[in-house]
Amino acid sequence: MNDIARAAGVSQATVSLVLNQSRNIKLSDDTRQRVINVATELGYDRLPAVHAPRNQEEIALLVSSMQSFDPFIDAISQAREAAWRNETLLTVYDYGDDIELALNIIRQLEKRNCIGIILASPVTTLVDMTAFHDCTRIPLVLLNQRDPGSPLLPSFIPDDYANAFQVTKHLIACGATRIAHITGESWMEASRQRLAGYRAALQQAGLACDDGLVRQTNWQFSESFTATTSLLELTERPDAIFCASDWLAIGCYQALAVNGVRIPQDMLLAGYDDQ
Repeated sequence: MNDIARAAGVSQATVSLVLNQSRNIKLSDDTRQRVINVATELGYDRLPAVHAPRNQEEIALLVSSMQSFDPFIDAISQAREAAWRNETLLTVYDYGDDIELALNIIRQLEKRNCIGIILASPVTTLVDMTAFHDCTRIPLVLLNQRDPGSPLLPSFIPDDYANAFQVTKHLIACGATRIAHITGESWMEASRQRLAGYRAALQQAGLACDDGLVRQTNWQFSESFTATTSLLELTERPDAIFCASDWLAIGCYQALAVNGVRIPQDMLLAGYDDQ
């Protein structure tokens, strides 16, 4: 999947959403087609399974160790261990954005000793939970996603707006007056909220929101390297850079080092998300 993301110039999250035929996220048709074309060229031949509503056999996937740099996968592993310490088994299902499959899984869980359901997304997003209304008697919560139309449905999401506001405010308190922002893909709710928080902090401090200091990437540190280099080429350089992820901060740090820019003497640098 990383090879597809690199060749298509998008993030792994985007590749996953396209290959799983997600329609909850507003991706352009050009982006979807580009990912599909690259996946085909690289020999990716996974096809979405057809789920029969009746007499469907169930296959349990037991993974001994999830090897990934994705912090969401790390979080799942930690949750599994925490549940086990409390004498509870955490089972993980990948429903691939197939709502009917998710509802079938929930119907099966109704027949077992399930005490709670977590509907999670690997990327922070807005969802429509209409199809899940009154689908189960089991307590259900959302993780890393929320439905604006269901305000009473328990949802656990990061406050990207407030956190980005706080990071930017900290840089201002450290003396920065010209702060750049390296962000991720614009379709992501996390990118939009972090950008909004950054801008709000600048406005509150009476600093100009200069779009020329904002660089969009696909979350790859190589793109952050390029973005940082372009910021350093400006006639008036920024005196601080706020990266929307720690992964982006790595690329930024490398670009600063290559160009002889010292941290924090010459440039303040802040990452985000504790990766």
